[in-house]
Order: sequence, then C-alpha cells, then structure tokens
Amino acid sequence: MNERSRLFWPLKGASKPQSRRASRTEPPSLRRCDHPDCDLPGDFRAPKARDALTDYYWFCLDHVRAYNAAWNFYAGMNPDEIEALLRNDVTWERPTWPLGRRSSGFRFDAGKLRDGFGIFNEEFGDSVKERAPVSAAEMSALREMNLSQPLTVESLRSRYKELCKLHHPDANGGDKQSEERFKRIGQAYKTLMESLL
Repeated sequence: MNERSRLFWPLKGASKPQSRRASRTEPPSLRRCDHPDCDLPGDFRAPKARDALTDYYWFCLDHVRAYNAAWNFYAGMNPDEIEALLRNDVTWERPTWPLGRRSSGFRFDAGKLRDGFGIFNEEFGDSVKERAPVSAAEMSALREMNLSQPLTVESLRSRYKELCKLHHPDANGGDKQSEERFKRIGQAYKTLMESLL
C-alpha cells in the first residue's frame, strides 16, 4: 500500500509517514544512568524497593542487568513473613474464611444434603443408603434375601449370587419349590436394586 491507496485516506493535517530508517533513530534520552560514575543514558527502569515498586531507578543496560541479578524481593523478611505473603498471593490478596463461619446464621451440615453420589460419606468408595425401606415390597424383599439395612450394591449382588447358586432349578434337579424360590429371589433382587439406584 502506498500513500495514495483508496483504503487509507490521509487525515487533514497529518504528516507524511516516516521511512523505516527514520523511525529507528530515537531521540536521545533525557535521563542519565542512576549508577554513580556512569554517564550513559538511563533508558531502563528498576524498582527501588519491595514496598516502593512504583518508584524507579533509571539505569543503562549494563547496570540494570547487574541490578536485576542482585535483586531479592524477599530480602529482610523472615520465613514466617514470606509464607504469609505467599499464602496471601494465592487468593489475590483477598480475605478468605472457612466454610460456614462467615455468617453466624448459616452452618454447613452434610447430613441435610441429598447426596446421591455419596460425596459427603466418610467412606467414599461405598454406596451406602442411610434410609429405612419405605415400602412393604422392599421390606418383603429384604426378608426374602435375608438382608438388613444399611444395604450396599456390592452386598446385594454377592447375596444374590449365593442364593441363585443354591436355588437354581438345574442345581436342584427340577424341584418346583426351588424354582419358585428362585423366581422370588430374582424379583426381590430387582426391587432392592431399583431402590438403591
């Protein structure tokens, strides 16, 4: 593109664009290096202290490199102060408090939550339901399988496998009573599994 391009009309009073060589030459710096016995321009800034991060020394390139290599933000602090500063930085210097202690009226109680995944149970791997059976069908199914509450999916499955091996018609030579009991066990397993899941 050039100066006469239709996409970029020059503004009134705007000066002509400078060539690349003209833009590379910068005006001489007005500051001198703050390092004693140095007369070079001070083009690079460095903070004066930890508590004055917006006040700067102005150094030449060599002296700012030396200053940065020797800079220690935590100089003069004991380990407890450093730890407190780091912990404060984790939350972006905002106040924090333990869950349930900010307001006096609210208290976190995991027992009042409906916890379908068992996140707040003490045993995370166990899917325990801490409720009594609500229907007569569930009570009957527990009696049929000779189980009690609290009931887990794992304990229900293992008991079902035991009873199936005992009362399967093939294991009892076609006995009708064993066949009926086998059907009741299957129905009880289905009822209890639906209540657990």
